Amino acid sequence: MPTGVAIRDARAQLFDAAERVLLRDGPSALTSRAVTTEAGCAKGVLHRHFTDFDAFLAELVLDRIARLDGQAAALRDSAGTRTVADNLTDALTDLFGPVAVAIVGLVTSRDELRARLRGTTPTGIPVLTEAAAVIAGYLAAERALGRVAAGADVEALAPALIGAGHMLFADRKGVPPEAGAVRKAVTTVLTAAV
Repeated sequence: MPTGVAIRDARAQLFDAAERVLLRDGPSALTSRAVTTEAGCAKGVLHRHFTDFDAFLAELVLDRIARLDGQAAALRDSAGTRTVADNLTDALTDLFGPVAVAIVGLVTSRDELRARLRGTTPTGIPVLTEAAAVIAGYLAAERALGRVAAGADVEALAPALIGAGHMLFADRKGVPPEAGAVRKAVTTVLTAAV
């Protein structure tokens, strides 16, 4: 791309390009050159908007974490409707879309990236930790409605559900699990709580 040509919303274009590289080639193929080539722009564009490539990756992950807010609101709003297992099955399926699974792979494969994200996610794996908080919030709402046992430890159940969900969806190139398999994992984890 010639220099001096304005790029609309360069950050979004670069983030979208990074997601495409991640989905197609995996975390090890994600380089600044791969991202800018995929975005169809000069390499300098990335460095004009971010101090370095790890800063770019951290902002990408934080942007994707911020998108969990919409999913959290929708899940909280579903409290008291359908069954708890149905709501959680749908939520895990939404949470573990291909991009989220690829982002988790990226975070776990890059020590420097995890270190940069410790300011917002001091423990656990960024994205998964925030997803567990989404699930815990939903379970607390259901507990308040009496649809989850009063003594249920939602702070322990949520990471168990996220772990089970991640195990089901973690194969980046494979076929996602069927809803029945996700539902079985949900009902197994929630057996004593619902």
